[in-house]
Amino acid sequence: MGRRPNDPENSRFASLVLLLVALFSCVFVYAVVSILLNPNVNSQNSSFQYLEAMASGDLGERKGECCRGIENLELWGPAVKWGSEFKFNSSVECCQACKTMCSGNDGPCLCDTWVFCGNKEACGSRFGECWLKKQKDTLAPDRQEAGETVSWTSGLIFGKGEGIVEMETKYGTLHIKLFPDCAPYSVAYILELLTLRHCAGCQIDRAESRGKYWDSEGNHIKDAPFGPPFALIQGTLEAQGTPFKKIPTEARPTIRRGSVAWIGSGPEFFISLANHEEWKNSYTVFGSVLPEDMEIAEKITQLPTKSDVWSNINVSVLQKPVPLVMRRMKRSLGDLNTNVKSD
Repeated sequence: MGRRPNDPENSRFASLVLLLVALFSCVFVYAVVSILLNPNVNSQNSSFQYLEAMASGDLGERKGECCRGIENLELWGPAVKWGSEFKFNSSVECCQACKTMCSGNDGPCLCDTWVFCGNKEACGSRFGECWLKKQKDTLAPDRQEAGETVSWTSGLIFGKGEGIVEMETKYGTLHIKLFPDCAPYSVAYILELLTLRHCAGCQIDRAESRGKYWDSEGNHIKDAPFGPPFALIQGTLEAQGTPFKKIPTEARPTIRRGSVAWIGSGPEFFISLANHEEWKNSYTVFGSVLPEDMEIAEKITQLPTKSDVWSNINVSVLQKPVPLVMRRMKRSLGDLNTNVKSD
């Protein structure tokens, strides 16, 4: 049976509804004001979500490839899980166990290093041990030993906001998020470059714009050709006087705008200005430029170039190569302008 409009219980119900509406309005206003006063918070998370997606494979990586390590290497550091009591059948499972301790949004990773003993003959009773560790400095991990006699496989995990290095040029600094779980050997080489004061010979020497074939977000225009120009900047990361060891083939996701990848086994590399699905899985990707820094790469493509032919392909070569240096990040994450949208 329905209640009368002047029924006291109905009045109490109406008052409760009004109270809830008022509370909701206050929360909504607070949220809007917070965004207006600190616009970088959501955009920064958006930027990191984009990069984490690229690292984890959500943007085209073949499943399971982004849990790789370096064989015959034992990384040191304080243990957060003791391998003698923590065993798995594969290094991938060990890696994933570390990743589960590095998936939150409320601070640094609890685990950033995993060490696995996977050679039954060499490991003996230690076979399957999975040691999870925490480095003091993930860009300079503590190495215990390396070489053919070492039975351990080790890998690094960089959490949100971690593992970002600077590629410094006279036209601006590109911040690059490294993917050690996808390309551990590549990242190990980049970490070596960070120890050099100078990187004589490291440079960008090819620059090609998106032309009219890709939009500003890197999407290919329907029915347009795929180049030239090929929407990329290309160079080399080989320091003079430092022997370069060829990088083995590692994870090869679909190239996206911002992807940093080797050409062959290196040291030649490129940064893509567009999504290149037509290239399939052809290149080892070891990092990605933060989206807000892509305007610097675009700026480099506007520099004077000259035509040349490389391996029967018409290319645009910079008249004056752009020197670059790989450095540790100088600015804090709060200083980075991440006012962008993620995919």
